[in-house]
Amino acid sequence: MSTMPTRIDGDLFEAAKASGALMSRSAAQQLSHWARLGRELESSRQVSHKDIARVLAGRQPYDSLGDPEQAVVRAEWDERIDAARAALDLESELAAAGESWSEVDAAGNLVVRHPG
Repeated sequence: MSTMPTRIDGDLFEAAKASGALMSRSAAQQLSHWARLGRELESSRQVSHKDIARVLAGRQPYDSLGDPEQAVVRAEWDERIDAARAALDLESELAAAGESWSEVDAAGNLVVRHPG
């Protein structure tokens, strides 16, 4: 089996390390295991991709799906949330609107920021 370099989200890698340790696998082995499971799940005839698409589009309730379909929907939601979070630039938006904002610095102190 050959390996190819790839970038993995830090949270996913840490989860793979923790889960892999319980299953006597390295983080890389755990990620590979999860990838194979995902591939099989997506190609399974027992998984209704039409129902998954309807849930993701908001036209069908999540609870109407079986466990395998719910797992696919949760994974898709996680990806969509991560992408939306990565695209956020609230500092620029608030500054452009002339709004102040508050945040916590590295020491845990409250800091109020003002535009400009």
